Amino acid sequence: MFLKALYRSLFFGNRFYLALGVNVLLFIVSFFYPALYTIALLVFAALMALLLLDLTLLFITRGNALELTRITPVRFSNGDENEVRIEVRSNFRFPVSVAIVDELPFQFQLRDHLLKSWIKPGAEQVFTFSLRPLERGIYQFGNTNAFVSSPFGLVKRRFIYENEAQVKTYPSFLQLRNFELLSYMNRLNELGVHKKRTVGHSMEFDHIKEYTRGDDVRMLNWKATARRENLMVNTYVEERSQQVYCVIDKGRTMKMPFDGLTLLDYAINSTLIFSNVALQKGDKAGLATIAAQQVDILPASNKKTQLDKVLEMLYAQETQWEESDYEKLSISLRRAFNQRSLLILFTNFESMPGLQRQLPYLRKLARYHLLLVVFFENTALKKVTEQQASGVEEIYKQVIAQQFAYEKKLIARELSQYGIMSLLVTPQQLTIQVINKYLELKARMLI
Repeated sequence: MFLKALYRSLFFGNRFYLALGVNVLLFIVSFFYPALYTIALLVFAALMALLLLDLTLLFITRGNALELTRITPVRFSNGDENEVRIEVRSNFRFPVSVAIVDELPFQFQLRDHLLKSWIKPGAEQVFTFSLRPLERGIYQFGNTNAFVSSPFGLVKRRFIYENEAQVKTYPSFLQLRNFELLSYMNRLNELGVHKKRTVGHSMEFDHIKEYTRGDDVRMLNWKATARRENLMVNTYVEERSQQVYCVIDKGRTMKMPFDGLTLLDYAINSTLIFSNVALQKGDKAGLATIAAQQVDILPASNKKTQLDKVLEMLYAQETQWEESDYEKLSISLRRAFNQRSLLILFTNFESMPGLQRQLPYLRKLARYHLLLVVFFENTALKKVTEQQASGVEEIYKQVIAQQFAYEKKLIARELSQYGIMSLLVTPQQLTIQVINKYLELKARMLI
């Protein structure tokens, strides 16, 4: 058993092969110069002695000669850097060189991931690295392999730790925490989010205050005026507990990648953060998805558990390669919603014919609800239009790119002609622009 374990865990280092190569070269040269034969034999004997000594040092310590623990997050945040730690403790009586090869999930496609360090006797070493997942789902970690070598460096002893683990990758909850932290510190304006609070004439009472010049005399509170013997007026704020739904199109156009993430993932990350903002504003947040003819709806609610429900539903969404049926979406939403709601539709129209096919159904939705269509600007084409053309071929490319960019603006203009609000944004600015648009609509008392 010892020999079997030795065979499975023994690896020769680069120093051994280099020294052996030099020794073989001496034997070859000694064929022409016999005086070197004795030196070659001495070198070979010294190499074998050092090899035996190195083997003894590494394999004489049995049991927990090297303790290793991998610490992963409970779940990964999609599109963000997630920290993974490997804690190593050496029980050898001499300093050792440790090289760790961790079997990472195949989604990362990392074939050269290697962690190396020297560890003193009885000391601990913490290896830290970050992983950035680009798709949601289950990520399977395999075993962890540690290769230990002594200061001689002739051989290596491999330790295999069977610490397989599964980590689920959810929509970007790290960005959600960042927004919550900045909101707590009143620093959301640094990201471009502008809070707006407008006193209006909606039906939700706010407070009573003394009359000042410019206040609406229709809001005078005569009972409070009689008690205080001074003119008092009622003030109102925008109504809360409105239904706000994020509608995500999972059709083929949302499969387009930008900076590693698909448009669907950008929409999902933005939906999670926006839902949290809507809940904090007192509105009811809901979710609807459309893939081909399948429409899934999470009813709007302002309960504390609603954000967790949104997160779990977003986790399982996948892009479909089919065209989404907007007629089915229009009928399903009309049946499911019994009151006027704000619908934020995340989709992507690349051409006017693509919009024209869906425009009748968008108009039906806008007839009963406040509809905001969010589609994406092609940043890759924008870079092409900004480059300096140096030939006829590049001029043709720029003209085509400008035509596509202009067609995006025509799509937004076409939607506005039918009273449908639109938002043309880059994927990176999606979350901030959607939140600002929502706050603007709240300030204008459209919802």
